Amino acid sequence: MAASRQSLMASVPAALMTLGMAALLVATLVRWRDNGWGGLVWVGVMVIMFVIRMPHSLRNRANRITLSRHDALEQALLFAMFLGMMVLPLGHLGTGVFSFADYTLPGWATAVGTVLQVPFLWLFWRSHADLGRNWSAGLEVREEHGLVTHGVYARIRHPMYAAIWLAALTQPLLIHNWIAGALVIPAFASM
Repeated sequence: MAASRQSLMASVPAALMTLGMAALLVATLVRWRDNGWGGLVWVGVMVIMFVIRMPHSLRNRANRITLSRHDALEQALLFAMFLGMMVLPLGHLGTGVFSFADYTLPGWATAVGTVLQVPFLWLFWRSHADLGRNWSAGLEVREEHGLVTHGVYARIRHPMYAAIWLAALTQPLLIHNWIAGALVIPAFASM
């Protein structure tokens, strides 16, 4: 009984957050003219990123974890990253709440940001696919964990971080706002 109550208490905030993010996504799509086409590209890329990660997240729930380093610092850094990469941009694009911090870039800058989403998404997908059962959202070691040295891991030491760096550095080119676009850079750098 206590375990099911604890599970319910953990799932209610997650469900509310999911509903809130879905509402902001709909509002963002309604406001696409106000946000420009860079905002639409950002939304599309974030949806694709979610689609790439979800099967790995679901499949790897069955992993038996032997070592976990989910301390308070890691959780705070992951929250800051989630805030900077997802919540602030979606909140701004959906409501215009940070419009006082908007800036203007030439169209070619948004085009460069758009083109760079292709290598980001490919590297993000490939790093998840190559990790397979070894992927986790945080610092964890599972039973039968192994060092991955094939695929992109044969050429790049941290391809998932490299991919996310690319996304973070191009977000200000797609979302022309100092808060919703640019704050992701220091958030990811601190991670």
